[in-house]
Amino acid sequence: AVVSTQSTGNEEPYGHLNPKWTKWLHKMCCPCCFGRSCLIPNQGYMSEAGASLVDDKFGLNVVPKTKVVGLASATFNYTAIDKAKAKSVKFATERFPDTLGKNMKAGLPPKIGSFQMFVTGYKDADFWVRRFQEDPLPPAVQKRFQLLFERLVCLDYIIRNTDRGNDNWLIRFDKEKSENPEECISVAAIDNGLAFPFKHPDEWRAYPYYWAWLPYASVPFSEETRDYLLPKLRDRDMVQEVVDELHILFKHDKGFDKNLFERQASVLRGQILNLCQALEDGRSPLQLVQMPLLRIERRSDGQSSKKSAFIQRFQDKYPFFSSC
Repeated sequence: AVVSTQSTGNEEPYGHLNPKWTKWLHKMCCPCCFGRSCLIPNQGYMSEAGASLVDDKFGLNVVPKTKVVGLASATFNYTAIDKAKAKSVKFATERFPDTLGKNMKAGLPPKIGSFQMFVTGYKDADFWVRRFQEDPLPPAVQKRFQLLFERLVCLDYIIRNTDRGNDNWLIRFDKEKSENPEECISVAAIDNGLAFPFKHPDEWRAYPYYWAWLPYASVPFSEETRDYLLPKLRDRDMVQEVVDELHILFKHDKGFDKNLFERQASVLRGQILNLCQALEDGRSPLQLVQMPLLRIERRSDGQSSKKSAFIQRFQDKYPFFSSC
C-alpha cells in the first residue's frame, strides 16, 4: 500500500470546489491580507509537483516525491451533479451487470491534483529547533543538519517559496543513531504549493523565508554545498532543461498561460543567478535573502544570440510590509 497526501486542483484555496467558502470572502473583501497577487491562482498542486521536479534535477533530496495524477475519492468535494451521476451509474451497473455493467464506468470522476509520498517519523522543524537549542547536537550530526538546512534554503530560494514557516518543513531525529549522522537526522520540505511566482512580491506583504531568522542561516554556505551545487547552477543548459521540464508540467493545467509561465521562469532564473553569486562569495543564507531581487527575462527584440538571449532586470518596487 502507498501512503500519500493528495491536493486537488479545483479544491485549491480559491478554487470553485473548495469547501471553505470563507476563502472566497477573504479574497474578495480583504485582498491585502489574504491571497498572493504574485502567484497564479489555483496552481498550488502544480507548484507542489514543480518543487519535487526542481529538487530532483539539482539533487537536493529534501522534497518527498510528488507527481500530478488523476484520482477519485468519496472524500473529495464534488458537485451535486457529479454525485448524482455516480449514484445513478452505480445503481444501473449493479442492477444490470451483464448489459449496462459492461459498458458503463461506475464511480466518481477522477480529479487532477498533486500526489505526494507521506513521510513518517518527522515533526515540525519548530519543535526540533527548540530542542536543539536546549540540547545541542553532536558536532558530526550538527554538520549534517547544517548541510540539509542549506539544501532546504537553496530549494526555497530557487522556487521563491512564499510560504515557508518553521511549521511546514520537517525534521526526523533519532538520537540513538548519532554515530551515523546520515541516518540520525533528515529533513523534509513539504507544503510547496505557494511557490513559482510570476513576479517578486511587490504589494502589501513580502512573504519572507522564516528560516532566515534561525541561527543556522547566519552560517556561511559550506564548501560541500558550494562544490555540489555551483557546477549545476552555472550550467546554462541544465537551467534551461529545468525550465523546459517545468513548462511541460505546468502546461497540463487548464488555466496555463504561456506568457505568465515565461514570467515565472524569469523569476526562477534570477533566483538561480543570485544563489550562484552567494555561493561563489561565501555568503550565508541570511545574506542571500538580503541580495537585490532580479529577473532574467528572455529578449524579445529578435536581435539576440544564444549568449545574449536574456536581459537582467532588478526589482524596483517593494512591498509595504517587509516582515510578513
